[in-house]
Amino acid sequence: MRKGLRWTEQWMRRALWLVAFVFAGFLIGLGNQVVDNVMYLEPVPDAEHFLDPAKAGPLKAASEQAQQAREEAGAALEQARQKHRVAQSNTRSARDAFNDWIATRHATARPDQDAELIARNRDLDKLGAAERAALAAVQVQEQAALDARQAEQKADAAYEALLQPAREARYATERQAERKVFLMRLGVTLPLLLVAGALFRYKRNGTYWPFTWGFIFFALFAFFVELVPYLPSYGGYVRYGVGIVVTVVVGRYAIRWLHAWLARQKEAEALPDAQRRTTMRYDVAMARIAKSVCPSCERATDFKDGHLAHCPHCGIGLFDRCPACSTRKNAFTRYCFSCGTPANLSLAD
Repeated sequence: MRKGLRWTEQWMRRALWLVAFVFAGFLIGLGNQVVDNVMYLEPVPDAEHFLDPAKAGPLKAASEQAQQAREEAGAALEQARQKHRVAQSNTRSARDAFNDWIATRHATARPDQDAELIARNRDLDKLGAAERAALAAVQVQEQAALDARQAEQKADAAYEALLQPAREARYATERQAERKVFLMRLGVTLPLLLVAGALFRYKRNGTYWPFTWGFIFFALFAFFVELVPYLPSYGGYVRYGVGIVVTVVVGRYAIRWLHAWLARQKEAEALPDAQRRTTMRYDVAMARIAKSVCPSCERATDFKDGHLAHCPHCGIGLFDRCPACSTRKNAFTRYCFSCGTPANLSLAD
């Protein structure tokens, strides 16, 4: 716990920060409901919606017809190939049987089997002719399947050429819808940021600061979550450009604040010791001492040095002696830790 702050005050400050976050959470939830209802837009139709029906209809029908013809040709080709395989198998079996029979005939050398030899040759020729016919049927179906595929490719290419401008039209419509959503979000978010900026400047340390900071957190969430992801990209130029502008604005504010703070510090360090103390808060001074920095100039200081009496950087008194008991004590404490005599009541709460 920080030195100088009351125990109750420390926990109450934590509780008030919790109030700020809870308040921001409810505001974010309400904002999401509002955004979900306000930002509803009709979905962008598909590219086919932008086609000319008079041109797209015949091409679509031709493509579907060619696809159906290809499927039918493929099925017929598979049937023809199966028949060719059966014919090949029959021819192969018959030739094997004929070769076996020829071998037997040579072994027996019986002339009465010449008529059977002629008949077997005729049967084998018939099977060969059936196999050739099946192969011809396969070739016919292969040609039909090839013609169907080429017709389908031609129809698809024509439909694709007609579809390309439709895709571009859909893309333009989608970009327009995104810009509309962004402008609507900007119209909701920008006033929140302006109000949050005014509250940060004038009310961040006021009596009702938890609600002020809760609203600021809500506005920042709306900016970084509800607005920034919907920035139009245009190849990244817009997002990087907005990032540069925001960085310049925030950096310029930080630089000006730093220079103003340094000027105030120089003016304060030029004032007499007693007058400087009247401009300092007691809790802030004690918190800085706990961090081993000077309460006035905020430079690192060795408070463990027993001979330290004044800040070696700005000259403000850091240790003095109690007027009642002469005990060396912190010059910013309000009462002497040894005898309880009031010592420094000039610091504000």
